[in-house]
Amino acid sequence: MRSARLSLALETGALDLPSQGRIAVYRPRIGDDLADLPRDRVTVLTGFKPDHDHFGAMYSVTAEPPYAAAIVCLPRSREAARGLIARAAAEVSPGGWIAVDGQKTDGIDTALKDLRARVDLSESLSKAHGKLASFLAGPDLSDWQAKPHLVEGFQTLPGIFSADGPDRGSVLLASALPAKLGGKVADLGAGWGFLAAEILKRPGVKKLDLVEAEADALDCARVNVTDGRAQFHWADATTWRPDTLLDVVVMNPPFHKGREADPDLGAGFIRAARRMLAPSGELWLVANRHLPYDAVLSESFLEVREVVTNGGFRVIQAIKPKRAKP
Repeated sequence: MRSARLSLALETGALDLPSQGRIAVYRPRIGDDLADLPRDRVTVLTGFKPDHDHFGAMYSVTAEPPYAAAIVCLPRSREAARGLIARAAAEVSPGGWIAVDGQKTDGIDTALKDLRARVDLSESLSKAHGKLASFLAGPDLSDWQAKPHLVEGFQTLPGIFSADGPDRGSVLLASALPAKLGGKVADLGAGWGFLAAEILKRPGVKKLDLVEAEADALDCARVNVTDGRAQFHWADATTWRPDTLLDVVVMNPPFHKGREADPDLGAGFIRAARRMLAPSGELWLVANRHLPYDAVLSESFLEVREVVTNGGFRVIQAIKPKRAKP
């Protein structure tokens, strides 16, 4: 979808590739095709680890500004989108173009309306249920930069999961955790640190690994969780491996890709927990009641029980991970 609009913009002359200099692409997602851009001059900038690793196999992910041009792949959060546009405006050399691209379902119309009030924005190109428009770097958009929020004593940032406060599932899971936990614990998909802070209140915890794929969320967690027992890992939880097998894994796994529900994401977290846990280890999981996790839980653990159900969520304890067959 994004590649169709980019191709159209280049074919019609709405965008001209600069003759030299790097082209920054902010927050593309796996599946976005950047083949119309010169590979040796593209820098992909994203804080989401799976996307970072995917594009890092093909493009630079470390080159520093200034850039000759940029493409902003619009996130769903309005504040996060403004912050990303402001970042591009500050990092592209004056006179270089900045293209803003997004789906209608992600708020591209609102973003372009907001932007048109601030800059000389081109006519938008519409294709594949989305739009692309551009402007020349130069205007100061620094007031749009994403700013941290303080919520119930925790720092969050626009665009990260549950930025307005602890989500109901995590609150339910925190209340259901036992009074004492094992020594080596991991919080998979730790976000900005709410569950981690609750875990560290339990006696017995000697080490806690916070594993989070979104760099902005993990940066907030580092601010929110200052206990020396905590260690922070920017990683895909489904592929991360602890140094030694764990006693406990706690998680509120994601189950959406964009706007589409994808229970396979949560299933991947459950299988990852099985691999991480010691033979007597236990998993504590919260999930929406409708998510079909029963089969993968039975496949992965010898004992599974539902601890509590409330408000459309259920907390599950699974113990004694099954070892994968050779």
